[in-house]
Amino acid sequence: MIYLSKTNVSKFFIVLFHLVGLAGFLNPKLTPLFLTLVPFHLLLMFVLLMINQLAWKRNFWVSVSLIFTLGILVEIVGVVTGLIFGNYTYGETLGSKIFNVPIMIGVNWAILIIAIGAVLDQFKHFNSNLKSITGAFILTLIDVLIEPVAIKFDYWHWQNNSIPFQNYAGWFIVSFIFLRAYHQIDFNKTNKVAGLLLITQVVFFIILNLTVV
Repeated sequence: MIYLSKTNVSKFFIVLFHLVGLAGFLNPKLTPLFLTLVPFHLLLMFVLLMINQLAWKRNFWVSVSLIFTLGILVEIVGVVTGLIFGNYTYGETLGSKIFNVPIMIGVNWAILIIAIGAVLDQFKHFNSNLKSITGAFILTLIDVLIEPVAIKFDYWHWQNNSIPFQNYAGWFIVSFIFLRAYHQIDFNKTNKVAGLLLITQVVFFIILNLTVV
C-alpha cells in the first residue's frame, strides 16, 4: 500500500498535470483551452514545490521573494532594452503582465532556481560556486528545450524569428547570479519534490519538441 504522504500526493499531481497538459498540447482541438491554463499550471507547480520545502524559515521566504522580484525586473530590463537576452516580446499565453512581462515569469524563475538549487544542495562536496555554475548550465540546457515550444505556443517571440546566442548566454549568467544568491542565504534547502519536478518538465518539453514543434 502506498503511503499517502504530502510528498507522495504532490509527486502524483506533478506527474498527472504534466501528462494531462501534454495530452492537451498534442491535441489541436484542445490546445487553445490548455494554453489558457498554462498560468494556473505554473502556479500549481509553484505551490506544490513550496509546500514540500522542509523548513519554512524566514530566510527561505526571503530567497523566494528575492528570486521572484529579480526575475521580473531582469525580464523587464530585457524586454525594454534587448541587452540581456536579445530582442523579444511576450505573447498572451503566460497571462497578466506588468510592464509587458508576465507575472508568471517571476514564478517560473522561482520554480527553476529553488528546484535546481535544492537538487544540487545534496552534493555537499560541491562549493557554492560549483553548485551555481552546474545549476546555471543545467537551466540553460532546459531553456534550449523550452524555446521552440514557447515560440510555437505564444509564450514569447524573438525578433526576426531567430533565437540569438545572447539569450543562452544571458540565461546562464542570470541563472548563475540567482543561484549564487540562493546558496548564499542560509536555510535548509531540502525539497523532496524538486528533482521529480525538474525531470518531469524536461520530459514534457522533450516530447513536445519531438512531436509538435
